[in-house]
Amino acid sequence: MNQYETVFILTPVLSDEQMKEAVEKFKKLLTDGGAEILNEELWGLKKLAYPIQKKSTGFYVLVEFKAEPTLISKLEVNYRRDERVLRYITVKMEKYAAEYAEKRRNKSAKKED
Repeated sequence: MNQYETVFILTPVLSDEQMKEAVEKFKKLLTDGGAEILNEELWGLKKLAYPIQKKSTGFYVLVEFKAEPTLISKLEVNYRRDERVLRYITVKMEKYAAEYAEKRRNKSAKKED
């Protein structure tokens, strides 16, 4: 299993419940495919660098997970089919990036305590 990080931007016209429902849909798709979700961060409503579909803001979501490479294509097909998703990117993390992400998670967990 490889470690991946995906960031997707949801349309800003969604309510809080609809946004969380969309995030849960993608998380369920990952777990049903055998992925192990390591971290999830809701970055909230942020301004876009340039307008996408005449929208200047979007809900940013980051999900870190371990999965088989075949699951990535299924995930990205679902991103394309879902009209709530403005943009997405999925990146395979090398070992140094994975170590850094783990340190960052541990650091943020300590801050919350």
